[in-house]
Amino acid sequence: MILSLSVFFPAYNEEENIESVVTKAIEVLRGLNFNYEIIIVNDGSTDKTGEIADRLAAEIPKVKIVHHRPNRGYGGALRSGFEEAKYEWVAFTDADGQFDFAEIKKFLPLTERADLILGYRIKRADSWARKIYTFGWGLLPRVLWGLKVKDYSCGFKLIKKEVFDAVQPLVGEEKVTQIEMLVKAKKKDFRFAEVGVSHYPRTAGTQTGANLKVALKSLREIFALWWRLR
Repeated sequence: MILSLSVFFPAYNEEENIESVVTKAIEVLRGLNFNYEIIIVNDGSTDKTGEIADRLAAEIPKVKIVHHRPNRGYGGALRSGFEEAKYEWVAFTDADGQFDFAEIKKFLPLTERADLILGYRIKRADSWARKIYTFGWGLLPRVLWGLKVKDYSCGFKLIKKEVFDAVQPLVGEEKVTQIEMLVKAKKKDFRFAEVGVSHYPRTAGTQTGANLKVALKSLREIFALWWRLR
């Protein structure tokens, strides 16, 4: 049974979403009757995300903030979130409001039999172009390493801190960090479980994860990772 939980939100230019996402998470966590902390990883935002995060941390004792200057990418934000976490279990979800943090309750029972609980989007609220891109990208870990995960890039996961510690060093960037963690965890025989989660349309802010520059960089990184781990 979980007695304590660290939760972090990687955030890049999410001034329109970050406060509501954190506030909703606190409402959920207060009802779960265990110790918790919330970490906002402000990944070099150029809008008011950092200012809002600083205010929340000043107003709410259980909220703390990590600032990246300059931007380190999604992989760098994930590493900072895990490094800053102080509790045995660590949950993270994107700060764009496309997930309902209340669904963490689906993850908790699975901690009795798994070390990594991975969300997968039951019905993706994305454009067809992005769905096709993600489908093609998602085939690579399966082909290169036999990683049979339904939705490795889903931004809603619950993972033991000891898993993160055991798979160091993580050197991949962007989305490759998640692949690297899962591949190394599989090699070390950590136990996996998966759970379906809802995925909602983005209502504010701008998505950046699928732009061409990031996609090409991630493609280079995944083959570099394959070469290192072969």
